[in-house]
Amino acid sequence: MLKTFSFRKFDYLLVALVCALNYCGLIAVKNAAPELYRRQLIGFGIGIVLMVLVCLFDYHLILRLHWLMYAACILLLVLVLISGSSGGGAQRWISLFGVTFQPSEAAKILLILFFAQFIIMYRKKMRLPVHLAVCAALIALPVLLVFKEPDLSTSLMLLLIFCVIMFTGGLEWQIVAGAIAVVVPAFFWIIFQATQGDNSVLSQYQRNRILAWLHPENFADTTAYQTTNSMMAIGSGGLYGKGGAGMSSFLETGYISESQTDFIFTVIGETFGFIGCCAVVILIFLITVKCFLIAARAKDGQGRIIASGMGAWIGLQSFLNIGVATGLLPNTGIPLPFVSYGLTSLVCLYAGIGFVLNVSMQE
Repeated sequence: MLKTFSFRKFDYLLVALVCALNYCGLIAVKNAAPELYRRQLIGFGIGIVLMVLVCLFDYHLILRLHWLMYAACILLLVLVLISGSSGGGAQRWISLFGVTFQPSEAAKILLILFFAQFIIMYRKKMRLPVHLAVCAALIALPVLLVFKEPDLSTSLMLLLIFCVIMFTGGLEWQIVAGAIAVVVPAFFWIIFQATQGDNSVLSQYQRNRILAWLHPENFADTTAYQTTNSMMAIGSGGLYGKGGAGMSSFLETGYISESQTDFIFTVIGETFGFIGCCAVVILIFLITVKCFLIAARAKDGQGRIIASGMGAWIGLQSFLNIGVATGLLPNTGIPLPFVSYGLTSLVCLYAGIGFVLNVSMQE
């Protein structure tokens, strides 16, 4: 345990912000799918206990098992492809010892912890192309396994987190600038390819997703159906929302599927209106900033990478989820941290916050 553990060093503000955001999520899940509220409440309780337990143990001791974490991550992702359960056209869940969970969510925290140790162990070699290639290979394997489920949105999320922790770990800005110089033109090139008709670069499914984002009016009854209804539902909430009891809503009509997960922000907008949406966005922003501030004050590189990795996870994934719900981004299908229904995601996020608290108490 932490030799210097003290309740005076415990970051109560971060815990309060996380619990407030999770409370908003519990209300939204209860409105979207009342039958799932009890399970989400259990996940909240498990997450709180795990967060407290994690912050009591020195993260340096846990990071000694970094290769075991990486092996567990790869093993779980392989088991999903071999014997995982399917749902919604994807194979993303696995049952072990009577517990069903989603390994791709656990992979996020496991990979953050693994790279926190691996990058710092070889930080003097960060400039060597061979070391960068090794890091790229280590992240490529889990990303490809997640992509095969298929789960494009989570695989992209893993890559984004990896980029942030590599930069935090000491990657030179010239390399980052070079990567941006390649990625940005590539993004616009893919958009251009989607508008050019049939080609071998994109599948028809991918083309439709991009075209529905660019021209939702032409796909209002097909690919853009979910996003269009989501924006209408958010707009119908007005300033203060419709409330949760006896309301005439898009949720009751069934026009918005997966409202308890991918489109939970739609529930927030319709139920609590513009004020509710702003409250959720502000809470997410404050939690993300708090994680990066803790990273800036961390006593070592491992702590800095853990805190910044969690900040990237919460901030970037929230941006993707809200961007989809509001039509800013193409439909990707990714949960809103601490708000969407999902026990695996919720428990893993709380474990990550526990590590951030651990880092904070050792500033």
